[in-house]
Amino acid sequence: MAPQRLRTPYWVTFIVLAVATASFALMQSMTVPVIPSIEAQMHTDQTTVTWVLTAYLLSASVFTPIIGRIGDAVGKERMLVFSLAMLCAGSVFAALSTSIGLLIAARVVQGVGGGVMPLSFGIIRDEFPHHKVAGAVSVVSSLTAVGFGAGIVAGGPIVHGLGYAWLFWLPAIVTALAGLAALVFVPESPVRTPGRIPVLPALLLSGWLICLLLALSRAPHWGWSSPKVIALVALAVVIAIAWVLVETHAKVPLVDMRMMRLRGVWTTNLVALLVGVGMYAAFGFLPQFIQTPTHAGYGFGASVTESGLVMLPMAIASFITGLIAAPLAVRIGPKVVVVLGCSLGSVAMFSMAFFHDEVWQVAAVSGLAGFGVGLTFACLAGLIIASVPPEQTGVASGMNANIRTIGGSIGSAVMSSIVAAKLLPDGLPAESGYTAGFVFLGAVFVVAAFAGLTIPALSEQEVEDRLEAEPTSVVGAGATRFSR
Repeated sequence: MAPQRLRTPYWVTFIVLAVATASFALMQSMTVPVIPSIEAQMHTDQTTVTWVLTAYLLSASVFTPIIGRIGDAVGKERMLVFSLAMLCAGSVFAALSTSIGLLIAARVVQGVGGGVMPLSFGIIRDEFPHHKVAGAVSVVSSLTAVGFGAGIVAGGPIVHGLGYAWLFWLPAIVTALAGLAALVFVPESPVRTPGRIPVLPALLLSGWLICLLLALSRAPHWGWSSPKVIALVALAVVIAIAWVLVETHAKVPLVDMRMMRLRGVWTTNLVALLVGVGMYAAFGFLPQFIQTPTHAGYGFGASVTESGLVMLPMAIASFITGLIAAPLAVRIGPKVVVVLGCSLGSVAMFSMAFFHDEVWQVAAVSGLAGFGVGLTFACLAGLIIASVPPEQTGVASGMNANIRTIGGSIGSAVMSSIVAAKLLPDGLPAESGYTAGFVFLGAVFVVAAFAGLTIPALSEQEVEDRLEAEPTSVVGAGATRFSR
């Protein structure tokens, strides 16, 4: 018998996964505050340039659960390397793009890298000592919020100092190094779900997600009652029903519908959806508010770089929560931490709606929102993968991450419609639009907090016990295993 290869120390694997996750999160937000710069550089219009964000969102929504499922079947390490390679390739493609069409295509390629999130969670569960799993999942999950906030902060200085192409060159370098490190240091997962990759469910999942997100992202431009939006939503519903029926009868499904019916899964996904609505919309529209010229009667006329600095407390707060979420969950339980995080997010958004006349007020709001979102995301990942057996970790966490993205698309589209409902003579949104928008987001976080109360009550020890559980059979075994 050949000697068994020594396993990489878990802390080395953790560093690689943290860099990979942070790189993916940065790509989600780095372009948000610099869209006007890209519009000018590419000589295009606002409607077209928004596809730089939309195309990435659509691609990540489709490929995140698919890559997670493939990783469960063929190996998480090799699919992690593949995801990082796609992120790197898409970044290089974007940096070299000479037209808006090529840039949008490059962002689609980048979105394939969305599999980094579920794969990282799966590798942590497979490789880490059981008493380290919950803390590692908490930190890596919170890096989603950290990277998102850091991308908004860093986008302006990079564009002004180096040019917009470096928004993509820098991530390309980082992801290339992370991919090489993953190839060398991250061990291949011993946990597999046998069977062929379900092609038809993957196509149906892609179909209804594309229709839904396309309708939601374009509704502010086409009109919510336009025939195009109504037709796309109707088509999404039809395809989604077909997808559920196919998944229910598939021998090896892409997403086990019995798993999705578990209380610990659907409640956590509901919170993820609502927090996604609040986070993406809040962090996406705060820079726009800060950059609004003062002659509009509100805003600070800040540059892209200055608006990023106002948002810096959010990134710092998100990072801190990654360090304190796990110990806090030990004391009061992960469910309570989730409810606390949603409550802080609600307070932040209501405060922003009515107290935004001074820069320090907006900075304080961004920090409070960072704490709230960071605490919530840090515990959601552990709760979701504790609710399923190890062989379904990739697809379960992939769907959870994907649901956040869907929530983000919904939130951004609704927020855009609210803010743009009343325009000033010069075309800028009226202050009342932002006020109504942030009240809406505060209400969403309130609903998320109540949804968090429906999550099954698990102590941190129970989460750790479930995270260390060994798989006993293939897909479907966990459908009833963690049913309480």
